[in-house]
Amino acid sequence: MNGIEKQKEKKGRANINFFNCDNVAFMKTKPDKYYKLAIVDPPYGLGNRLVDGAGKDVMKKYKKQYKDKQWDNVPTQEYWDELFRVSENQIVWGGNYFNLPPTRGILCWDKKQYMPTFSRWEYAWTSFDKVAKMFEHFGNNKDRFHLTEKPYELYKYLLETYAKEGWNILDTHGGSHSIAKACWDYKFDLDICEIDEEYHENGWKRFEEHTMQTQLF
Repeated sequence: MNGIEKQKEKKGRANINFFNCDNVAFMKTKPDKYYKLAIVDPPYGLGNRLVDGAGKDVMKKYKKQYKDKQWDNVPTQEYWDELFRVSENQIVWGGNYFNLPPTRGILCWDKKQYMPTFSRWEYAWTSFDKVAKMFEHFGNNKDRFHLTEKPYELYKYLLETYAKEGWNILDTHGGSHSIAKACWDYKFDLDICEIDEEYHENGWKRFEEHTMQTQLF
């Protein structure tokens, strides 16, 4: 399959497929409206502002990671064209940074962080004709391996609030792959793309640990 470098998959409670690949090339292999829902967290293009609020010690490794990885590039128009072609519904984190259509179905994630150098909340654009939503959950996971990790609990809330039974999900920017754990637990099939091999492998390991724990209990 053109553009697919590596694939890992797990079947059982749900079909979860991890792809180490370019997301645009991947989406081009799919027919129109193949996915019922895309939940994506693309780079916002913030540059050094992304880590300006980081503390001297706590966030030092994330500053280095950001500098070394160089992944904070805003998606191209081709990406948006493919995303809206292959999915019926969309949730886009950082929607305020992109040229997206007007919507009333916005979502605010209150990170419950009160330090003046950290963002207090984050915005998601959705294609749903629903009232605006608010989700409150502390967002600073000290064990995260990705700079912009979003919590597992946030993705559970998204699935509970927006997805319907039987829907298949697309995530084009896997990052920490928290969504994979939520989709597994809630029995939603998922295709998840991540172009960085290190994030791809770490995300898979974290997911495998989670599924082993759920099988034990």
